[in-house]
Amino acid sequence: MTRFLPGILAMAAIVVASNILVQFVLGDWLTWGAFTYPFAFLVTDVMNRVYGAASARRVVLAGFAVGVVCSLIAAGFDKTTLRIAIASGTAFIVAQMLDIAIFDALRNGAWWKAPLMSSLIGSALDTALFFGIAFSAALPHDANTGWANEAVSLLGYGPITPLWVSLATADWMVKLCLALLALVPFRILVRNLLSRRVEN
Repeated sequence: MTRFLPGILAMAAIVVASNILVQFVLGDWLTWGAFTYPFAFLVTDVMNRVYGAASARRVVLAGFAVGVVCSLIAAGFDKTTLRIAIASGTAFIVAQMLDIAIFDALRNGAWWKAPLMSSLIGSALDTALFFGIAFSAALPHDANTGWANEAVSLLGYGPITPLWVSLATADWMVKLCLALLALVPFRILVRNLLSRRVEN
């Protein structure tokens, strides 16, 4: 269990940081949490490559537990609603488990294919689930979620859509960029961790 501790701590730190930073707006469409949360996929993929899918699932479950605690604390301070908490937890666990399954299926291909494809697909699902559950008009809304259905131009320039669609699109674009950039630390971390395992 101790060999997974760095992964568990990293995942917990990302989840906590993202839960805090999501409260701080950056421009019209993003929060600072959009720049920390995608690194959860990096942690999952590194654990999957070095220790296998079962270990990656343990790290994800630990991150999920931390996320639930953060959501409950935030709900207690009226910063969120049960709907947003459910959206966050559902998106995290489903997207991360899909990431693990896709990575595992592609693990014998080119070194970059498994982390890139699993992160891209997992991120797309994460974004769709979170914003769809949290803000879509198809579900009942309240004072904390109704604002997201205001009709605006997509990212300020495109067709008229609910505001949450622009928020989701901007969030997904950040995740795509970070999935590409994360290939560099993925390669370095995997190489270092695998060489340590050989030495031990």
